Amino acid sequence: MSDAADPEPVKPLEPDPSECCGSGCVCCVFDVHEESLARYRTAHAAWQQRQAGRTSASKDA
Repeated sequence: MSDAADPEPVKPLEPDPSECCGSGCVCCVFDVHEESLARYRTAHAAWQQRQAGRTSASKDA
């Protein structure tokens, strides 16, 4: 139950295996994806709490 003012965060797409060069880069596309996924999970959990609060508030009204 989202609205335009508070859109649901979008889960980052997993990189294709062909995007990794396999040389052990310090900043591998899979490492970057894991970091993005962690930020997404945090943002999504916060969004879900806000949505739950809206549902509770609308039931109380």
